[in-house]
Amino acid sequence: MTRARSARFWIVTLAALAGIAATLSLGAWQLGRAHERLALQASIEVRKGLPAMDGRVLLQPGPAADLIYRPILLRGAWLAQHTVFLDNRQMDGKAGFYVVTPLQLEGSRVAVAVERGWVPRNFEQREKLPPVETPPGTVEVRGRLAPPPAKLYEFAGAGTGPIRQNLDLAQWRVETGLALPDVAVQQTGGPSEGLLRDWPEASSGAQKNYGYTFQWWALSGLISILYVWFQFIAPRRKAPPG
Repeated sequence: MTRARSARFWIVTLAALAGIAATLSLGAWQLGRAHERLALQASIEVRKGLPAMDGRVLLQPGPAADLIYRPILLRGAWLAQHTVFLDNRQMDGKAGFYVVTPLQLEGSRVAVAVERGWVPRNFEQREKLPPVETPPGTVEVRGRLAPPPAKLYEFAGAGTGPIRQNLDLAQWRVETGLALPDVAVQQTGGPSEGLLRDWPEASSGAQKNYGYTFQWWALSGLISILYVWFQFIAPRRKAPPG
């Protein structure tokens, strides 16, 4: 083997080893992420099965993140004048609004954003608000503690008015003057008050990580095969018979 060929051999070898090590490491990292997401999903399922918390837990400063998705029972009064209709939300494959109304907790100045359910929109009169019943007086609401409503992409900034694309809790606090915690409650139960509550269940997303793991490890295997082929098999096939 000539000196130039020997140098090329070791350069290719080192590059192949680096590529194999990097892709194996990235695949292992994605596999670890999948396991983390499955553990988190299992934790969420456990929380959903716990007894309902008293809504007064929201009167404490900053509810802990580990309370998210736990069932909760609220008692208070709807502040219907501040109801917001979040546009372009789907339920059972149909487009419409998520209806969010603050509920002022009984005996407190604190109000919590409640995702009450879904209603279809009027596509002929897009600015017409769908009918939603909002019972007066003190009500009891069963739901689960949740992160603030998920945000969709919008070209303009955060909107105002009853129909908007997203709900920014900090901005809504300023608009309404309400003491709103940084969490929401997703109301559960059967259809009522003109609202459906067949909320989509969030998946762990682990399948995507498993897919990335397979891709990285497949690339690692491809690098190995190409290295062996071009460094050992192909040169021997080209070598004249001796």
